[in-house]
Amino acid sequence: MNTKKRMAAFAVAAVLSSPIASTALAYEDAYEAYGDREDERAERESDLYDDGSDAIDDEQWDRAVKIFSKVAEMKGTRADGAVYWSAYALKKLGRRAEALKTVDALKKAYPSSKWLDDAKALELELRQQSGERVAPERVDDEDLKMIAINSLMHSDPEKAFPLLEKIVRGKSDKKIRERALFILSQSSSPRAQTLLGEIARGNANPDMQRDAVKYLGLSGNAQARQLLAEMYTTASKATKKEILHAFMLSGDKTRVINAARDEKDPDLRGAAIHTLGIMGGRAELAAMYATETNRGVREEIIQALFISGATDKLGELARGEKDAELRMEAIQKLGLMGKKTAPTLLAIYANETNTDVKEAVIQGLFLQGNARALIDLSKKETNRELRREALQKLSIMNDDDALAYMLSILNEGD
Repeated sequence: MNTKKRMAAFAVAAVLSSPIASTALAYEDAYEAYGDREDERAERESDLYDDGSDAIDDEQWDRAVKIFSKVAEMKGTRADGAVYWSAYALKKLGRRAEALKTVDALKKAYPSSKWLDDAKALELELRQQSGERVAPERVDDEDLKMIAINSLMHSDPEKAFPLLEKIVRGKSDKKIRERALFILSQSSSPRAQTLLGEIARGNANPDMQRDAVKYLGLSGNAQARQLLAEMYTTASKATKKEILHAFMLSGDKTRVINAARDEKDPDLRGAAIHTLGIMGGRAELAAMYATETNRGVREEIIQALFISGATDKLGELARGEKDAELRMEAIQKLGLMGKKTAPTLLAIYANETNTDVKEAVIQGLFLQGNARALIDLSKKETNRELRREALQKLSIMNDDDALAYMLSILNEGD
């Protein structure tokens, strides 16, 4: 070792052996050890919290209380959440007094916790379940007020109704008004149903009319259906569309069929036909198609038949419809219904003379990703343009058989 290197080594050794250096190294070691312990602690906390969450999901309430209590005792980053879930599990066990104490502990120990709102809602539910009457008008928080009103609606609808009416007719936040309307829709109270009907007619906040119509449909009762039918006769076009949707929600196929057959407005009639398709009205749509003369309406019916999954009827139209464009429309829908329709499409292709219709079949097979059928068709096709159409579709399909077939054609060219 040369002189300079020897001197540097002595200098380093001297520094490391000094008291200051020894202390610094000790601090560094201690810091690293502390960091390792903290990482282990955080990992342990996270694992326990996940176990507690699993217990909640599995409705193992006793186990959840034990696990989340351990997490809370660790006083880590997830302690506040653990306290909340402990209270929640205690509530599920029917141990309301303990649950309330746990909620109170959360509010005192973690006044800025993100779980505070959930804890307040839980506290309100616990007090109501314990028989304590919580007056909604004395609750400042809007979300908690809605919980209180909902509870009151079940126990004393006559007292809850004025509070709900004030909200839905007033200028509260849109979200709060929507929740109040939902609570009204769940009540069988005549006053609640009457108010819901008024809002559905547009006699209150117009922004809520759509939801009111939907809730009438969801109720499914005869009174609501009759009200919707009466509204339909005088409603605006936009509201009529909402009512058709409500008929669907209530399962009122008869009134949808009537609109599909008799509605004078083409747009509304199309909406009714579309709705009938969603409701699975295959037989009704098929019967309607047989007597319909308007070409545009027939297109709407084909679309509705597709939505309803009427494979047989679409196959019948694809083979026998005299209007070539309507035939091609039916063929396209068959293509979109998957490979189960391939035999029908290939049979149509084999017996067809119209080139446009044959191209529609090729497109249909392409839409269902049926490379095998297109390859077989291409091998047999003698019409140069149709074969080119099939090959063009195969060239853009992400399919091993299609790629192998295209390569074989290129090799033939060599």
